[in-house]
Parts: sequence; structure tokens; C-alpha cells
Amino acid sequence: MKIGHFDLEGTQTLIIAELSANHGGSLAIAKETIQAAKKAGADAIKLQTYTADTLTLKCDKEDFIVKGGTLWDNKTLYELYQEAYTPWEWHEALFACAKEEGLLCFSTPFDKSAVDFLEQFDPPAYKVASFEVTDYDLVRYIASKGRPIIVSTGVATLSEIEDIVRICQKEGNLEIILLQCTSSYPAPLEGANLLTIPDLAKRFGVIAGFSDHTLGITAPIAAVALGAKVIEKHFILDKAIGGADASFSLDATEFETMSKAVRDTEKLLGKPTYYTETKAIKGRMFCRSLYVTQPIQKGEAFTAENLRSIRPGYGLHPKHLGAILGKCAATDIEVGEALKWEMIALS
Repeated sequence: MKIGHFDLEGTQTLIIAELSANHGGSLAIAKETIQAAKKAGADAIKLQTYTADTLTLKCDKEDFIVKGGTLWDNKTLYELYQEAYTPWEWHEALFACAKEEGLLCFSTPFDKSAVDFLEQFDPPAYKVASFEVTDYDLVRYIASKGRPIIVSTGVATLSEIEDIVRICQKEGNLEIILLQCTSSYPAPLEGANLLTIPDLAKRFGVIAGFSDHTLGITAPIAAVALGAKVIEKHFILDKAIGGADASFSLDATEFETMSKAVRDTEKLLGKPTYYTETKAIKGRMFCRSLYVTQPIQKGEAFTAENLRSIRPGYGLHPKHLGAILGKCAATDIEVGEALKWEMIALS
């Protein structure tokens, strides 16, 4: 599966920088953030496309006030989304900026009107936010566009994930990426449950990844080691910008460190490798092998005293020692000679 030019079945992990609310209400900062994300090692930049009115009501009743120990407690949902949204009139400039930087650019639409709006930019994929997984009609509409669909599973039950995969498949969209996600901001390490990543891939037969809200870069690195093919992390130019997502976002230096660590992890993973020929194994010369340790005359028997398994590894394999002891030498052999088959009398 490809997202734009990026092959998710290759050796590299797709690193997505999440812009979210980290533009501080400034188009100039949003563009600078995209440019910085490229320098920090991102492959893609992801936007969010909504307005406060497409997400909620302008209402201050109890149900609409954020609570529960979050970063945004006591704000109304409308106030939060009004502060955090990315103006739709910026999108054209942001998509163009990303293209100029060589970054993939796509977005999370939060309603059908956002999907319709985004179609004009020919995005290489769509993202479904974890809190939108229950909106099956929206998921169906996004899937119907035939673009790769990336779904954060943060608050989804197993049966809901099953439903979402079925909905996409029924729409003829098999390009599904499921991201393990903990929808806490910031998310505690003990809630990351990264072993879900390989399980998602196996259980649903899809590409799996990780949308990370933990602090730091340990979780994304571990996720890649477990097979994540997509890493999504909130990115901010400078935490001094502030905003709804700043506290759990990586700044440019941190994101660059993460990107390098992810690429190093990919190198470390390599591929399953087993050697069939010893000469192909680097350092094999430092293995033990059979060497003559006392002078041996032609016709003299090999014993535990004159033949030993020692380093280096140029002689016969030590596994032959038991079979050779008691046999006779076919020629005179000096101390320090690597034992070869032609040195052993056949009878």
C-alpha cells in the first residue's frame, strides 16, 4: 500500500507530524511549522479540518463543559474548538507549502462537509480521529472516496474496530491503516499497550501503526520495533507558542531526535537472517576450530592433548573432535596447524 509516493510495505516507517492547534492562530507559524517538520525528519504533515460549529454546539450546559482532569477543564467544547481549529481558508496555502517542502499533506475531516472541502486538494489519504470512530456514517463517507484511510483506535471497542474495518471493506476500500492510540493528553506510558500494534495487524490483516500522545520519544521507538509502519506525533515549532496541544507536542529538536531514532531502529530491525555458509559470516574467524597443539608424527593418533578446539576458526569444526580422536595422522603436523581433512588417515 502506498500513501502518495511512500510505500508502507517497504522498510521505512511513515513519520507524520501532526500540526493540530500548534499554529497559534498564525498562518505564518503554520507554514514555518511545516518547513521545520521537513527538516526534523517528517514524511508527512497532517492537518485537522473542522470548525467549532461542525463539531459541537455553542452551549454552556454541563454536558458541554470539559471536565475530568484534562488539560482543557472548565472550557466549553465550543471555546476549545474555536481556539484550536485551523481556518479552512489556510488549507490551500498549507497544502502548497507541504508540496514545496516535499512532504505528504492530508487531514482529519470531522464531518462530511470537511471531506468535500478537502477533495479539491487531492489528498493522498484521510485520517479518522479516535473520537470520530463511532460516527459510522462519516467513516463510510471517507472510505467511499477510495483513498487510504488511517484510523486511530483510541476510544474504540474491539467490536467498533471490527465494524469500521467492515464498513471500509464494504465500500471497496481495502487500504486501511489502524493506529494504536491512547486518547489521554498526555498519555501515561503504562496505558500505551504497544503490543496491540502487532495484534491489530494480525487480527485485521491491515497495516498497523501508532498515534502517540505520550511525552518524549520512547514510545514511538518501541512501536517501530514492534512493527508500526506509521508513527503520528504532535509537532510544534516552539512550545512557547502555547495552545491546546503544546504541552504534549514535540518541538523541532525533539522531533528530529525521534525521527533519527526511528530510522536507527529500522536499521537495527533489518530482516530475518540465517546463514547457510560460514564464509558469509563476518567475524567467523574468531570462532573456535580444531588445531594441533603438540607436534604429531605421521601415523600417530590424535588425542585430547595434541588436538584441541581453540581460536581462531580456520580449522575443522569442533563438532568433529569426538570422531577424530583416536584416528591417525596422514602426515607430520606442526604445532599451530589448522586441522584439515587431508591430515587425517582414512583407515
